[in-house]
Amino acid sequence: MTLVSTGDAASVDSPRQEPVASPRGRRLRRLRRLRRLAPAASVAAGTALIGTHGSVYGNWLIDDAAISFAYSRSIAQGLGPVVQAGAEPVEGFSNPTWTVLLALARLVGLFDRGTLFGVPDYVLLPKALALLCCAGILAACYVAAARITRRPWLATIAVGAILAAIPSFVIWTFSGLENSLYALIVGWQAVLIFRAVLDNRLLAWQVALSTGVLAALAALTRPEGLIYAGVYPLVVLGSLRRPLLSQSARRILLSTAAFAVPIGGYVAWRYATFGQLLSSPSVAKGQDIPALEDMARPGELVKYAGAPAVLVLVALLGMLLAKAPWWRRGLLALLVPLGLALLAYAVLEPDWMSQYRFATPIWVLGALIATLSAIEVFSRIGRRGRAWLSVGLIAALLPSAASFTSYAQEFRTKPNISACYVADRFGRVFNAYADILGLREASLLIPDLGGSALTSRLRLIDMAGLTHDRFAEFARDHDKPGQRDYVYGEARPTFIHIREPWSTGTGLASDPRLERDYHPIHFDIYQGAPHGDWVRKDAVADDAALARLRSYARTTTTMVEQSGAAWPRRHCGATLRPGQTTIPQP
Repeated sequence: MTLVSTGDAASVDSPRQEPVASPRGRRLRRLRRLRRLAPAASVAAGTALIGTHGSVYGNWLIDDAAISFAYSRSIAQGLGPVVQAGAEPVEGFSNPTWTVLLALARLVGLFDRGTLFGVPDYVLLPKALALLCCAGILAACYVAAARITRRPWLATIAVGAILAAIPSFVIWTFSGLENSLYALIVGWQAVLIFRAVLDNRLLAWQVALSTGVLAALAALTRPEGLIYAGVYPLVVLGSLRRPLLSQSARRILLSTAAFAVPIGGYVAWRYATFGQLLSSPSVAKGQDIPALEDMARPGELVKYAGAPAVLVLVALLGMLLAKAPWWRRGLLALLVPLGLALLAYAVLEPDWMSQYRFATPIWVLGALIATLSAIEVFSRIGRRGRAWLSVGLIAALLPSAASFTSYAQEFRTKPNISACYVADRFGRVFNAYADILGLREASLLIPDLGGSALTSRLRLIDMAGLTHDRFAEFARDHDKPGQRDYVYGEARPTFIHIREPWSTGTGLASDPRLERDYHPIHFDIYQGAPHGDWVRKDAVADDAALARLRSYARTTTTMVEQSGAAWPRRHCGATLRPGQTTIPQP
């Protein structure tokens, strides 16, 4: 006999009733949803701020970046590490990681192929990579902030806003150079150390290994990145405890080995390939032993950022260190890579480019430390104190904001020499010169080699020494007579372009052999004679050919020089290929 419960049957047959969520429950669910989105949203917001500032400079890429573009092309084409097809192997780049990254992008069709979304990929890809690196930097900042505050999203947006306001950071991040990748590596190494200290994992083998590898990547991205091999040993020594001496020593050795093995392998490859222990740019720039007065060079950055803003940061740090927050050891650990970054900036030879391109990691570390410090101080003081501190911060930052706006506008109007100008002026123009004279083979001596290496069919001779080992040695030894004798007696280039400061720096323009052996083609419309283009006399068949050459220069070369000044942020066509002669119109 089966017993049926009327109540049970009713409960089975009737639809299930969902409990009505309370307003508090709905708010909690929304809050949890927002918390899940907060990391990505804050990184995206900060990155958008940086990218918006970067868009101000349009298609501009510094000419030095195009040297890496040229090497990445040669590597991807299987020609080896040469600046152009047929050239001798010379390590004319000092950023192997960035160059290899671009070569890989070319292999998969994302770089040096044509256009992407209607934009030349030689413009779009380096800037897109820079934007991704900025997102990675802010992700690191979120990871650091999440350890000490309940609102890491706010700290991340604040760091993004600070970096977006600094023209030096934005300009060189989107210049086509390796600055963005370099800052990403240094930033993550600093955050890794910071978290390891706070989590009591500093002596974990994974931390030692990771910091050493990141230091090696930094050194393979910028020469001065070698200094970050000292971050882990210095932090460990600063936290040394007697019972853990042997373990500390083992971890320092592990980190050092993780740095030394890849760097040693690369140096061995360099010597086997190029026969040198240093890259050609390092030889040419002739890094001297720093003098005592060089230690004051970071003062340039204080002036650039604004003394009131820097003083406020120092005051915040002083307050924190005096009151010893629970994460004081982590703060001290963050100050180690910042101190090393400032030291690297001080000892490097001063750069001719404006806007302090060697300071990129300093801005990242400084912005992170400033933001974390401000959050901690705000959490420790009352409402009235927060109001006064807010007023003080605004007063300190207003002069910096005004200066940054001026710097950005100045650079936007007159940026450093662009890769596209060089591709046109010293690549396509001299290709046309050679075509007019009917020269199947010719050589060109110039000081600007980036863009020209992408468009020139001529054999290029780099008087700056970045991609030419003989000129690198002349520059290192300050041998001006040797430079002149090499040019006029041995190399005897078909074409010569001379401009300041190279004419004075080498004496090539004042050497009597210039007028004896060369015809002037065109004098620079801004610098005047003898600065401009010259052709070797025995390369010109007759007066009619020279007249055709000068006629072309009067129209096309003059137009290129004028457009370069009037429209410095343009791109120069969908593709950059050797042998091109067509000049894209502004």
